[in-house]
Amino acid sequence: MYCREQTFSNIDNESAFLWGARQTGKSTLLRTLYPNALYFDLLLNDQFDRFLRNPSLLRETVEADNSAGPVIIDEIQRLPSLLNEIHWLIANRNKKFILSGSSPRKILRAEANLLGGRALRYELYPLIFKEIPDFDLTRALNNGLLPRHYLSKNPGRLISAYIGSYLRDEIISEARIHC
Repeated sequence: MYCREQTFSNIDNESAFLWGARQTGKSTLLRTLYPNALYFDLLLNDQFDRFLRNPSLLRETVEADNSAGPVIIDEIQRLPSLLNEIHWLIANRNKKFILSGSSPRKILRAEANLLGGRALRYELYPLIFKEIPDFDLTRALNNGLLPRHYLSKNPGRLISAYIGSYLRDEIISEARIHC
């Protein structure tokens, strides 16, 4: 586990988006900073399906929860329709959210509610040298600075898979939008 420099300084009672490329450690960071938060992971099919069928279930669940910390919704880009419920909870119940994901473009494409200034924006980038104990520049240059890649004994396959299934697909997807 790395001690990330990213914090939510000066967040006070504001909500926030945490954006970043896949595998930068957004989920790990949020679970570390907010271990007792009400946490929804939209990669889990059961949570995704429940909210897809009934977005108001989010409002009901959050209102019934008494925890003081923020509500975390990971992979928010998968269900942009939840942003209306989140907007209502922020405006009417003073609830605080941290919404993470890898692609704000998917939300923009869906013409979803971007919370109109109700959520601060943060970015999580790959590791920086200060976050890596015993930083090794040669390893960083050869493996990259995504946490899993940096530690890998055989990063070539991981890097190839990342390029193939993420970067190429994202570029192709973007090209379709602009054509």
